[in-house]
Amino acid sequence: MAIETELKLHISPEHLQKLKSHPWLRSLSITRARNLKLYNIYYDTADLELHRLAMALRLRRVGRQFLQTLKGGGQVSAGLHQRNEWETPVVSEQLDFDALKACGGELPHGVRNHLQPVFVTDFVRNVRLLKFEGAEIELCMDSGEIRAGQASCPISELELELKSGTAQQLFKLALALLDIVPLQVEHTSKAEYGYLLFSAAKPSASKGRFPTLNKTQSITSVLQGLISACLAHVQSNVPGALLKLDEEYLHQVRVGLRRLRVALSIAQRFRADAELAALRGQVAKLCVELGRTREWDVFVTQTLAPICTRLPEHAGLRDVLSVSERARKKQHKEMENSLASQDFQRMLLCFGAWMQGTQPNGVETTLGQFAVQTLKKRSKLVAKQGNALTGEDAAQLHALRIACKKLRYSTEMFGSLFSESRTREYVTALAQLQDILGTLNDIAVAHRLLNELENAVRHDTLALIRGWMEHDYAARIAEFGKAWKRFAGHKGFWD
Repeated sequence: MAIETELKLHISPEHLQKLKSHPWLRSLSITRARNLKLYNIYYDTADLELHRLAMALRLRRVGRQFLQTLKGGGQVSAGLHQRNEWETPVVSEQLDFDALKACGGELPHGVRNHLQPVFVTDFVRNVRLLKFEGAEIELCMDSGEIRAGQASCPISELELELKSGTAQQLFKLALALLDIVPLQVEHTSKAEYGYLLFSAAKPSASKGRFPTLNKTQSITSVLQGLISACLAHVQSNVPGALLKLDEEYLHQVRVGLRRLRVALSIAQRFRADAELAALRGQVAKLCVELGRTREWDVFVTQTLAPICTRLPEHAGLRDVLSVSERARKKQHKEMENSLASQDFQRMLLCFGAWMQGTQPNGVETTLGQFAVQTLKKRSKLVAKQGNALTGEDAAQLHALRIACKKLRYSTEMFGSLFSESRTREYVTALAQLQDILGTLNDIAVAHRLLNELENAVRHDTLALIRGWMEHDYAARIAEFGKAWKRFAGHKGFWD
């Protein structure tokens, strides 16, 4: 069994051609570039049992030779794909289960007799071996298509496969290539695209999930895993957000970036790092930009829309709604430009390089102790902010909301180390408090946006909207008082 380590990058066909003949790339080459015609048949059961088990079985034809490969397990982090791989030559274009067993590969029980071709990948691979900063990296430039029945999608991508050296050098090479042509970090493999085509599944936004932890893990590895999970959450939803497939994609990008910001603050507290500080700054800037987009979204859809529905003939309201829609579209355009930019791709690659270069930090405290320290610190800050509240001060409520958000995400990150029932009960009470604080903040933000729209012509209409919001604000403040008492009565699940 081998472990395949490769970085996948999407590239447009025209830029692929430019890169093939670039002199800098030729200067790194230690073998002559050659073209291979690769035809791959992927096998699975009709209900895709192998895919559900994170496995892929492939039969590849290269010229007159046939290669059988089983892949399974592994992970994807910032575009770096690492999977276990069992590969062996076979004599014909037929699966050879004895050969698979001989090389150590093993299929799940009962699958063998139900396998069928599910999709093919058919592409030309331009391949060369590069010497980059002491590492040997195979650069593959792939162009072709994936087919499943009558459905198809194009292939135009780079694969940087590590032959010797460190995974960090894959990211450094990708950053250098990014200076030559535009690239996008590819979170989804060719096989995964093939499965999507075969199943004809309607795409949906991906909700992030933190890994299950155990107390024997090192803090360094856990923090890397948490950051990787946040990056995967963001990356998997960016394409859908840019294509405007559903508003949920953009929401999940925001959630992923917020979680990433909290994970980075925990990592920075564990070990100060200049590269990490710079990445935190970039994530914070993106969060502010996406937060501004959300402000206009909420203002238009949750504040103005209900009022306009109640008073459809009110000309002043229609004017405010029209102006707000234009501001909303402008903000969305700026956000889309940021997510589609090469600066965003550079940030993802820098994250990958940083994580692959991170080393254990001498003598570490145990993971359990670190988790408890983190949660206690977050909890104390929430208690401090809540107990300091004087009346209905918007700034104090905002500070409490931020503290609750950081505690909630930290709890989700480390909660698997503690009692499931106590953790769930604590999170439920915290989530109720956070939701109310979020609504109060949306109302406070709406007042600020109304101030931006203020002029003499709109004065009376804006006053009408403010009056409507004040009624809702008073009801939410009453709910907040009850929710705070419920939460404050909960003992920390980590004690």
